[in-house]
This record gives sequence, C-alpha cells and structure tokens, in this order.
Amino acid sequence: MNASPKPASAPSFLGRAGPLVLARLFTAGLTLSIPLVLARVLRLDEYGTYYQLFLIATTLSYVLPFGVAQSLYYFLPRAEAKRPYLGHALLFVTGAGIVAAGLVWAFLGHVAAYFNNPALMEHRAALALYTAFFLGSYPLEISLTSQGKTKASAVVYLASDAVRSGVMVLPPLLGFSLHGMMIAVACFAGLRYVATWVVSLRGSTGPLVDWKLFKEQLVYAAPFGAAMCLAIPQQNAHMYAVAGVVAPAVYALYRVGCFQLPVVDLLYTPTSEVLMVRLGELEREGRLEEGVEAFREAAGKLAYVFLPFAAFLFAAAPEFVGAMFGQKFLPAVPIFRVSVMGVVLAILPMDGTLRARGQTRAIFASYLVKAVVTVPLLWFGVKYFGMMGGIASWALAEVVGKGMLLMRVPQALSTPERKLGLKDVIPWRELAQASLAAFAAGGSIFLLRTGVHDTWMNLPTGFLWRVLPLAVAGLLFVVGYVVGLYAQGVRPWSALQSLRPRRAV
Repeated sequence: MNASPKPASAPSFLGRAGPLVLARLFTAGLTLSIPLVLARVLRLDEYGTYYQLFLIATTLSYVLPFGVAQSLYYFLPRAEAKRPYLGHALLFVTGAGIVAAGLVWAFLGHVAAYFNNPALMEHRAALALYTAFFLGSYPLEISLTSQGKTKASAVVYLASDAVRSGVMVLPPLLGFSLHGMMIAVACFAGLRYVATWVVSLRGSTGPLVDWKLFKEQLVYAAPFGAAMCLAIPQQNAHMYAVAGVVAPAVYALYRVGCFQLPVVDLLYTPTSEVLMVRLGELEREGRLEEGVEAFREAAGKLAYVFLPFAAFLFAAAPEFVGAMFGQKFLPAVPIFRVSVMGVVLAILPMDGTLRARGQTRAIFASYLVKAVVTVPLLWFGVKYFGMMGGIASWALAEVVGKGMLLMRVPQALSTPERKLGLKDVIPWRELAQASLAAFAAGGSIFLLRTGVHDTWMNLPTGFLWRVLPLAVAGLLFVVGYVVGLYAQGVRPWSALQSLRPRRAV
C-alpha cells in the first residue's frame, strides 16, 4: 500500500499535547504545594501517616483498573461507535473501586500493625471512600484524550487538580489537621466520580455494553493489567519495606527523599498519550513507517527538558530540600539524589509505544523481571543499608525494566519494508547535546556552593532567605544550560516549539 502523502501544513503531532502540557503546567504549582504545605503544618508523625495513607490508596488505584481504562487509548482512535468501550471502562473501574474499598476496610488494621502506626485506623472510612471514588473516576481524562479532545482534557485536568489541591491544603491550614483533609478528599473524589460518567459518555454513540467488544477489550488489557499488578507493587515496594522498619516520623524523611517534582507527569504523560494516539492513526492510514520519527521526536524533546532537570536537582539537592521542606529534612538529600534517576529514565516513551502497537506482553515481561529482581535487592539493601538501600534497590530495578522495554521498541516500530535496530530509535544527537550542556551547568552549582558555603550558612531566617540559595543556583544553572546548548548550535526555544499547540492551516 502506498503511503498517503502527509499534508505540508499539518502541525507536529506533539503540538496536540500542548493543551495538556499547559494545563498541567498551570496546576503543577498547586499540586506541588500539597506536600510542601503539609510538611510545615503537620507534625512529623502526621506527615508520615499522610504519606502512608496515600501510598495505600495509590497502590490500589493503579493496580485494580487492570489496564481496562488505559485500553481506551488503543480502541477509541480505531472505533466508530465509542460508547461501548467507554461504558466497559466506567463499569469495570466502578466495580474495582468497590473492591478497593472492601480491601481497605478489611486489611487496614494489618497494614497499620506492619507500619507500627495505629493512627492509620482513625482514617479507615475516609480512606475507603476516597480510594473507591478516585479509582472509579480513573477514565475521566483518558476518555477525552483518547478521542483527540486534548483541549477538553486539559480543562478537566485544570479543574480537577485545582480543586484537589485546595481540599488537601485548606483543611490543615484551617486547623482541621489530617482528619479534616481526609474527609475533604473523600468528598472531592465522590464529585469527580459523578463528573466522570457525565463527561466521558457525552457525544458517544452505540450501546453502553457490548459483551463481544468487552471480551476483545479485556483480552487486550489483560497483559497490561497483569503488568500493573506487578509494576505498581514493585515500584512502591521500597516504600512499604522502609515503612515497616522505621517510625512514621523517620518515614516522613524517606518520602521527602523520594519526592519528585511533577515535571515528569507534566510532560511525559501527555506526550506519551498523544504518541499512542498518533501511532494508532498512522497504523490506520497505512503510514506506520513514520512511527519511528514520531518516537524520536517525542524522546528528543523530552531529553532537552528531563536531562537538565535531573542534573539541576542532583546538583542543587541541598538547596532544593532546604528551601521546599525546611532544614529539618536535609538528612533526606542523599536519598533525593538517587531518586532523581527516575527523571532520566522517563526520557524514552517506551511503554506507551508498546501499548499503542499492542505489545502489552512485553510490558508484562519487563515488570515481571523487575518484580523478581526487586525482592532480593530490597531484602539485602534495606537490611544492610537501611533507607539508602531501599532507594538504591528501586533505582537498580528500574534500570533493568527500562532496558528490557527498550530492546522491544525497534521491533514494535518496524514494518515489513523497514526493519529497525536500537540505533535507529534513539535520538542520539539530542541526548548528547542535552547531556553535555546539563553536565556543565550542574558542575557550576557545585563550584558555587564551595565558594559561598559560609555565606549561605549565615543567612537570616525566613522563607525568602531560605529560598535565595535555590534561586541563585537555579539562575546559574539555566544560564549555563542555555549557553551550553547555544555553543552546540541548538536554539532551546526552537527545540521545544513542537510542544506548543498549533492550528493546522
């Protein structure tokens, strides 16, 4: 089949991710404020309890959907009648939410005993309701993005994240502490669940349930869902392992060390989502040979952002932790520097590519290997190295899993006429340019700290003075990184233009 000519005026496919990126950028500050505000208004033991509660909720919320909600990215771009696929996803996650609430109610006492934190039981009802409703609303943004409605999805992200940030921050600020916050987030999740049904089904056609299509959808989702059953517990295993051997107040330090700014979700998730939809469109149009260019374009743009971001956080870790959380959390700096590796590993959108090509079994295999590797690593790491062993075990397992996924990407993007190898899918030039500029800029921060260490230590107290070292380090890094790119012939703004939404002429 001859490939259809691509219209010269068509915008880059990444431009369609622009509304999602802008919406998440706007709400990132609000979302970021949650742990930062709570770190100051809650006691250390309460702060550790907060993290443990949401560790349980997020584990269930990502495992129990079993990939059915994510399957919308595959089926909706290819379907004429979209309502059955939406109905299946909504009904499935509703049932999963009920199961999640039952698990919280039945087993929270055992988890509280393992964590040596009986305070968890004070929030059992609120946690059960929040988990059920939040899980049930899982398809909200997915249903819009998978239909190409990126602007509508961006509006939903904006409204949902803004309200969620408010209900998590305001109760503790008003003196209602952690208990008031948990009641507020349960109410928020209930409203989000209702909105999910109203928004997702609007404008769709076809019956709500089609058992033949549901079987097809479940068969597609099962490998990815099974992978999530391995991946999410594996990714969170180090948090459970550390929580079981330290007090809640010490666990609060560990979670600060594991803290990551939402830049990965801000850029990686919408870019990966739009890439999945684009690969589906190319397959339908008989132009799949263009898929590798789409993958390299996405990975190259992410490299220009993620590599310098990781380098800055690694170099400026003391300034960042001290400014954002306070001096009492500085012992978390070594853990934080290891956790930054997660940003680097997110440069290549491999899982989205494999899902778009229906190769979910490869994802399952990588997660299975990661789960197997994690068990001995955690046992040895936590036993002999404590919290540092926990985060190092996570990082090593992630490298193994990402490596397995990367080996499958060339096959997923190959066509009978064009066989690809590993060297064909990686944006080598962008990686090299971004790495060199980021390394040089990061080195300048270490030199700055050596020269002004005594000055920083003698600054007056107060928030603005505490933020000053981070602001100076950030300004120095940005200037160094931009100069480093210019020296290599790269124009940073031009390199990121495809993330800006554009209209086709």
